[in-house]
Amino acid sequence: MTSEIPRKGLLMLLVALGLTKGGVVKASRDQLVNCTCENPHCKKPTCQGAWCTVVLVREQGRHPQVYRGCGNMNPELCLGRPTEFVNHHCCYRSFCNHNVSLVLDDVDPHLPLILGPVLALLILVALGALGLWRVRRRQEKQRGLHSDLGESSLILKASEQGDSMLGDLLDSDCTTGSGSGLPFLVQRTVARQVALVECVGKGRYGEVWRGSWHGESVAVKIFSSRDEQSWFRETEIYNTVLLRHDNILGFIASDMTSRNSSTQLWLITHFHEHGSLYDFLQRQPLEPQLALRLAVSAACGLAHLHVEIFGTQGKPAIAHRDLKSRNVLVKSDLQCCIADLGLAVMHSQGSDYLDIGNNPRVGTKRYMAPEVLDEQIRTDCFESYKWTDVWAFGLVLWEIARRTIINGIVEDYRPPFYDMVPNDPSFEDMKKVVCTDQQTPTIPNRLAADPVLSGLAQMMRECWYPNPSARLTALRIKKTLQKLSHHPEKPKVTH
Repeated sequence: MTSEIPRKGLLMLLVALGLTKGGVVKASRDQLVNCTCENPHCKKPTCQGAWCTVVLVREQGRHPQVYRGCGNMNPELCLGRPTEFVNHHCCYRSFCNHNVSLVLDDVDPHLPLILGPVLALLILVALGALGLWRVRRRQEKQRGLHSDLGESSLILKASEQGDSMLGDLLDSDCTTGSGSGLPFLVQRTVARQVALVECVGKGRYGEVWRGSWHGESVAVKIFSSRDEQSWFRETEIYNTVLLRHDNILGFIASDMTSRNSSTQLWLITHFHEHGSLYDFLQRQPLEPQLALRLAVSAACGLAHLHVEIFGTQGKPAIAHRDLKSRNVLVKSDLQCCIADLGLAVMHSQGSDYLDIGNNPRVGTKRYMAPEVLDEQIRTDCFESYKWTDVWAFGLVLWEIARRTIINGIVEDYRPPFYDMVPNDPSFEDMKKVVCTDQQTPTIPNRLAADPVLSGLAQMMRECWYPNPSARLTALRIKKTLQKLSHHPEKPKVTH
């Protein structure tokens, strides 16, 4: 008699413990966790489920194998005791199964005799749970599409009236009680009705496409597989935080979908044909009042992120952590909105909980504050992250000011520190310039000839103080820029 699990028994065990490619968990987003995925059915190094699982199994003719993945169906399976051929562990925080080590117990040699009945019971429990989940999912889908969510009637109403269907969908009372304004089922339905039209941008993050949904343009950001944590984070923030604001990129839907036999991570947002501020500045020299309009609107977006709003329609404070001209979009009314929350951190005063997410990606080196480059930033202090945003915002102001026409003179677009570091600077390149040499971008003397631009110049300097706590706050930047726009002849920059 062998005490090892046969291959057929292993597959049954993996099915029972949720470590196969079976159904998707139907749960609200804040109940899901991200897990390390290492088993024969993993298509990617991570998966998403109701909990994370580690299973150690001794199979016929093989050394003990460790399988990691997501549990989805029956939490009672987590309560089983270890044996000499199976041990398992369940946990409920993201990636809590990554470094777990298990051992096999020495037990009574007659225990394998009960393996068959135990596996059969596990399979029956799992199949029963799966059947119940499918019934509930079918009922939920029918309820959702035709009554509670009201999506069909919204689309029909918009079609009859010739209005914007997205506008109707997003402005309706059809909410989840979270920040997104759209239930998950409607998000997924919208996502699967989007047709990709043209690629409008590519980068290390993936691609951005202009898509079409019922004749309306939307932006579709398709994340690369190595940046999937940014998709998880942005999806999480948009679905749990009220972020409807003129100067924050409008979120429509998020979906993990299978296309061309591979999994794609989509984030669907409003489409802005002018593209990023980086693109806009390359094409367009600015009159002083347009420069101020862009700066004020971007500051309004940053101030909204940074502020905590209390109440049922409130939001935690958010720090962006990757602010740059490529992550600021220009709308058709020539106002800016801030995009890309894949690195954002959140903080609530009430709980004093700092949520930094699980993203290993770092920000853009060219825009890093000195305390980040010399690794002196206090990562346990939320204010520290806001101060790094302000440093980066000062660099964005510099990019705007440089492209502004004064007395008929304007300079070509250049990125910050263009004359001090290579095109793709390393961490060490930036550290030498910003920390060792304590350099900041050169502010053109001609800015002093214009009251608006001289105000912007002073503001940049106050965003670049080496001491982070001495820098302006986003709210002060916003208020000062608004004063400049109302009284451009008599600028008053608050110190």
